[in-house]
Amino acid sequence: MARGLFTTGFTVAEILAIQQRAKDLLLEGKTIMNWNDAETSVGKQFSMPVADVLEECVHGLRVLDPETYGRVRIAGASFIEGHLPK
Repeated sequence: MARGLFTTGFTVAEILAIQQRAKDLLLEGKTIMNWNDAETSVGKQFSMPVADVLEECVHGLRVLDPETYGRVRIAGASFIEGHLPK
């Protein structure tokens, strides 16, 4: 479930850019970047899994521009175990 990470301090354009980058990485099959130079070997893992980034992007877009991206979906549920006293 989205936590609303991109709803404060981000513009729609920034979220769309993040979403596009996440989609590119997903299509490339990348979740870890590695690079080497003459003396070091470095690995960097992204701070969030791509699926979580995409979910946060969708949530942020719905909060910031509901007319274009749809309203935020809220699901409610309740459960009562047993019976109520008379």
